Amino acid sequence: MNLSKALKDKSARIGVVGAGYVGLPLAMEFCRKGFRVTAFDISKERVAELMAGRSYVLDVSSDELARHRKDGLFGASVRFEGLSDHDVLFICVQTPLRKSKEPDIGNIIAAVSKIVEHPRKGQLVILESTTFPGTTDEIVLPLLEKAGKLGRDFFLAFSPERVDPGNHVYGISNTPKVVGGVDPVSTRLATEVYGQIIETVVPVSSTRAAETVKLLENSFRAVNIALVNEMAQVCRHLNLDVWEVIGAAATKPFGFMPFYPGPGIGGHCIPKDPQLLSWKMKMLNYVPRFIELSTNINQGMPEYVVSRIADVLNEGRKALHGSRILVLGVAYKPGISDYRESPSLDVMDLLLKRKAAVTYHDPFVPRVQVGGRRMASVPLTDKALRSSDCAVILTAHKEVDYGRVVRLAPAVFDARNATRSLGPAGKVHRL
Repeated sequence: MNLSKALKDKSARIGVVGAGYVGLPLAMEFCRKGFRVTAFDISKERVAELMAGRSYVLDVSSDELARHRKDGLFGASVRFEGLSDHDVLFICVQTPLRKSKEPDIGNIIAAVSKIVEHPRKGQLVILESTTFPGTTDEIVLPLLEKAGKLGRDFFLAFSPERVDPGNHVYGISNTPKVVGGVDPVSTRLATEVYGQIIETVVPVSSTRAAETVKLLENSFRAVNIALVNEMAQVCRHLNLDVWEVIGAAATKPFGFMPFYPGPGIGGHCIPKDPQLLSWKMKMLNYVPRFIELSTNINQGMPEYVVSRIADVLNEGRKALHGSRILVLGVAYKPGISDYRESPSLDVMDLLLKRKAAVTYHDPFVPRVQVGGRRMASVPLTDKALRSSDCAVILTAHKEVDYGRVVRLAPAVFDARNATRSLGPAGKVHRL
């Protein structure tokens, strides 16, 4: 099979292992270009939803999914023997951290093992799951070599996913794609594959370089968020408004990029990715101090936010114990339903442990589990606001009327600057 030719005439079959927030949008992008795609997943429930044309991923509409099901371009399966029918396979599975902060690449190993069980000669395998440098050539390559020879029976590359859920400006097609193969031919083939759906493809020298690109991107963000989180505490001691300071600094047209503080960091990347790099470097007897320090600062923000809420209540002669706290927003960022690693959950857990009476409202997250306790979003009624002792803004969903929140709630703690100039001094307290 000539993969280059098959890509040009759209006869190449595309398989995606892992039909989540990375894999499903990737599958849809290939369908839009006329390729036949199969999504493989171990979840029967997910596959049933996909086959019925129902999407559970924010950036994929059910209408589009159903259309590609109807036109025969998209299918989904839990039967991994079908892997051998595909010319290109993308691995898009989760890579969580264990409680010990060690990377858990069990999902990657399981996916590759399925590919080895059902090989196809000349197949290109591309790993997109975020992982530590060396995973592709030290772990994935030896597993694939059990079923064949690199360059003859299979090709292998790594390309870091750059999915930003809810971003309506940058999607897969217009976000440059970094690609690194285990050999030059693998790099070339992977570049050709991504070139079918992405405007700009950036080849790098190796899989290790490509793996490290992702970790640098998110370590950069984590370190800078930690800096402004610390600056928020510095400004508190100086009796300054950190938002004013950042806004003024951002007027400089060079040498400064604004980042903003908050109750912590959340989502599928920033809380985890720097720790993957940190773990790898510790294995090489090197401690990445910036990453370690930024992790400590960011992980300490939920505790700091709870202490600030306690201060707000104290000003009103109330104890945190027994106070009614209405949390606004549990998703890790505005406009989405994803609450993975959300700092809001940590703040709520700490409040509950200190015996506060906690409720939450989030227009995108109807139910959530906090510290083993199941909770449901409450309607944001006038009564809910007036009866709270403090409304706490942890995610600034634009669907919430913050003017109304400030008007009705007895006190407001705003960790996201959502209220900006709203409300009288003394009633609204900002991070």
